[in-house]
Amino acid sequence: MSDTTNQESFRDKVATVDKKGKRIWIFPQKPEGKFYNLRKLATSLYLVVFFGLPFLKYDGHPIFLLNILERKFILFGQIFWPQDFFIFAIGMIVFIVFIALFTVVFGRVFCGWACPQTIFMEMLFRNIEYWIDGNAAEQRALKNAPWNTDKIIKRVSKWILFWLLSFVIANTFLAYIIGVDELRNMVLEPFSKHIGSFVALSVFTTVFFFVYLWMREQVCTVICPYGRMQGVLLDRDSVIVAYDYSRGEPRGKIHKNEERTIGDCIDCAQCVKVCPTGIDIRNGTQLECVNCTACIDACDRMMEAVNLPKGLIRYASEANIAEKRPWRFTWRMKGYTAVMAVLLGVLVWLLASRTDVGVTILRTAGQLYQEQPNEQLSNLYNYKVLNKTFKPKKVEFVPENFHGTIKLVGETEIKIPKDGITTGTMFVYVNKSDLQGRKTKLRIGVYEDGKKITTIATSFLGPFSGN
Repeated sequence: MSDTTNQESFRDKVATVDKKGKRIWIFPQKPEGKFYNLRKLATSLYLVVFFGLPFLKYDGHPIFLLNILERKFILFGQIFWPQDFFIFAIGMIVFIVFIALFTVVFGRVFCGWACPQTIFMEMLFRNIEYWIDGNAAEQRALKNAPWNTDKIIKRVSKWILFWLLSFVIANTFLAYIIGVDELRNMVLEPFSKHIGSFVALSVFTTVFFFVYLWMREQVCTVICPYGRMQGVLLDRDSVIVAYDYSRGEPRGKIHKNEERTIGDCIDCAQCVKVCPTGIDIRNGTQLECVNCTACIDACDRMMEAVNLPKGLIRYASEANIAEKRPWRFTWRMKGYTAVMAVLLGVLVWLLASRTDVGVTILRTAGQLYQEQPNEQLSNLYNYKVLNKTFKPKKVEFVPENFHGTIKLVGETEIKIPKDGITTGTMFVYVNKSDLQGRKTKLRIGVYEDGKKITTIATSFLGPFSGN
């Protein structure tokens, strides 16, 4: 086997799985440094938003709700119903393109700084583990130790705290789905009224507990497809956490008072010891790397200790390192940006043009036209009016392209409750002179307080030509 093959053999396997497919447990050292402090600030903001958002309300209603069961979604105070699904679809396309663009330009910064899996695991659960089990060496020793009193106490304490934190996270996720008021009722009301919700909560809690106690980095390296996507999305100009091999190689241990004649890497392996996915960043970009910057802090600390310039591991692109040139905005990146701008423009236009009232008018199936006095015909229609706001509304239907009248059945006006739907039937009367054959296209204006909010197109069934 050649040296090149030996050097690249790490790409043939996942760092946390051995040749027999057995799990290799990772015991990373706790990171310290500038980037870790920045991540702690970002995490604090993230947690405030995550745990606080379900409790924020506007006009008595949550500003963020993803009620899949009732197909009702509230985003920043605006209600979205299934009729608005196309806006959601455009939003998802924009999000996917954004992820692609962001990855092309900035690599996997999202994974290290904003992904819930990384934040909860590395910034919450991992710190609980450091607090109870000790540092990396102590954790490794504890794992290999027999089940004595000390180990039992530490294990049970960690499991309890992991379970409680998983329970809190599960409750928060459930609040995003059913709303914080319904969650409060679930807690205060008898268990028999909310069996389904309690089952869902138990499943959520168990999944989170299992992920953060056992799966851990396997979620990023085995389950999440994003790591594999980066192989397609990244190019030589993408900013990643990179090792400057042109400066660091050939690596070698450092000795006191020596004059360094080899590369700056002192082969201390601190970058490997702090990595939460167990890789050696000096091997180059790997799918396991989540850009958490722990290796940057570890390397900078060692470089500072031996009086060598920091930045041996840093945010950079392959082109920066290989060609020793500054980062540039490539045509590929410009293309992604242009597509993103167009999609954002379409999304903004759809949101701006979205009406507060959704109206559907359909001719009643199986009903023929009816002869009426004064040379008129009538058709029976079903209507459904959806109120997408938190205030009650009242609308009226007005003929636009025909002479006739519209009469509601059993109602004198159309009132829609807040955040609700009104359905009913109505007769549309049309002069025979306005008919254009068997089917005539009608346009009906929908007005609120004298202002037209939309126009609905429907068809009117008349007699066959010549009748």
